[in-house]
This record gives sequence, structure tokens and C-alpha cells, in this order.
Amino acid sequence: MNSVQGLLAASVISIQNSCFIYPACQNCFSRLILDSRRFNCLKCGCTGEAKDASYRYRLALKIADTNDLFDITVFGSCLDPFFGVTAENLQRYIQDFNQLSGETNTESSTRALVQAVETCFIGKKFIFGV
Repeated sequence: MNSVQGLLAASVISIQNSCFIYPACQNCFSRLILDSRRFNCLKCGCTGEAKDASYRYRLALKIADTNDLFDITVFGSCLDPFFGVTAENLQRYIQDFNQLSGETNTESSTRALVQAVETCFIGKKFIFGV
């Protein structure tokens, strides 16, 4: 699953989602189900305290090469250099920002993050391992 079958040089046309970070199981990387105190992985059954959940990047993109359009999802730490921090730290920064600003509605921080990601990726050409 992690082996690269080929390389694709393509430009990013659009960002397909606005949630770039997800709580991830440390065993199988599946999305965790979080409530106020606990997390649960439906795939492998891992559980723990919500405050101990780890986070991972997930960036869904629409890309185009000279001939075709593709939907591609980029996961994990390969995105750290683009965001400048790990997903774990970015999640912490977002939570701290929302607490300091008194935001109960996280829409403004989400909107700012989406705009920054769009500026960084849309129209740029990258080489994707597929």
C-alpha cells in the first residue's frame, strides 16, 4: 500500500475538503471517533483518552496533468514541510487560537486555514507518487 507504482507531475486545480487534520489511530491510522473524554477506533478497537489522541494530515486534491484530471489524497507527515508543523502541532495551535480569541464557532479559523492552503497549493505543480 505504501509502495510507489509511478510518479505523476500534475498541477493542483482545487482543494476537495476543508478538514486537513483528523484524529488518527496510532495503530492503523484510521479516523478515531472522539467524544469529550474518550476516543475509539472502529477499525482496530483501540481506545484511550481524547486528550491523548494523535492527529494526522489528510489533504484531498483535484489535480491535472496535460491529459487527465485526478482525485488524489495525500496523507501523513509528507505534508509537514508544506504546513511548517506536524499535524499534531497544527491542531494544538488551532485549539489555542480558538481559546485565546474566545471563538465558540471555529468557522473563522477554518476559513483562514483553507485560504492559506489554497494559496499554497492551487495552481502549483507537484510530483505525486501514485
